[in-house]
Amino acid sequence: MNSTTPRHRELNLYRQYFELVVAGTKTIEVRVKYLHLADLAADDTIRFRIKGTDETCEVRVERVTEYPDFEALLDGEGPSNINPTATRDEQLSNIRAIYPPEKEALGALAIQIGRLS
Repeated sequence: MNSTTPRHRELNLYRQYFELVVAGTKTIEVRVKYLHLADLAADDTIRFRIKGTDETCEVRVERVTEYPDFEALLDGEGPSNINPTATRDEQLSNIRAIYPPEKEALGALAIQIGRLS
């Protein structure tokens, strides 16, 4: 039994990924295991926002899985769940363009999400 109260987070998301979340085709969000995300858990909610806009989308966290790096995450979760419009290699390159090696070394989080109505 989970005795913690679900938490609410707000995270920025690039437009291309935001659109995939809105469409329901992106079911896994990739993040570095920063301290402020270390306690993210199922039933928490995330409000994704396109930085600098009022555009938001709320999702429910269904599961959080930690991986040692982005390659292991892509292999474990399946690239099509993260970005169905890009190949595994393209995704790895794109993720590493966002997060440099010192950030990846903190660990990678696969956050399974579901849209809230």
